[in-house]
Amino acid sequence: MAEKLKYNKTALKAQRDGKAKYEKFLPILQLKKMQLQIVIRQLEPIIEEKRASLRRTSEKIRQWAKFLTDPAADVRDFLAVQEVAIHTDNIAGVDVPEFKEVIFTERPYSLFATPAWLDTAVLALRRLISLREELRVLLRKEELIREELRTTTQRCNLFEKKLIPELKENIRKIRIFLGDEETAAVARAKLAKAKIQQSEANQS
Repeated sequence: MAEKLKYNKTALKAQRDGKAKYEKFLPILQLKKMQLQIVIRQLEPIIEEKRASLRRTSEKIRQWAKFLTDPAADVRDFLAVQEVAIHTDNIAGVDVPEFKEVIFTERPYSLFATPAWLDTAVLALRRLISLREELRVLLRKEELIREELRTTTQRCNLFEKKLIPELKENIRKIRIFLGDEETAAVARAKLAKAKIQQSEANQS
């Protein structure tokens, strides 16, 4: 329930202070909103290119996928992911993940006891896994930035379209009320003075 508006100088100062505070923060929020929008626009083509690269790599691997069923070498043994290395970056006040690399568990194998195509297959499949993980991190980064943009946009709208106009209207109402009170006080003072003068005139 909204607090009832008080019509006095203390309330007027509080409303003015509130308006000044929101007007100070609004440009900062608007700047943040612009920064987040720019980052999203920059991210979109990067994500699309990564998707395209993932598709191209998948298609190339599909061409010689029949070799991957060779019982002489199970490529899955060489694709175990030890870690997806990421670091955290801060963009317009948002902590986001940045992809570094995929670290695979290294498993030694004999060059003589495995098929000649194994090296190429392992490299290609590791490239595919790395692309997939990089895309996953990029999508998470985009999700976090879009969520922050949504929140920042809501705050901008709240300040710009609700709080600041409400405070302006409250200030206007209080000023009118105080102005009317001052006019009434002056009128009462004049009336009282006139009565005193009249009383003094009657006594003399």
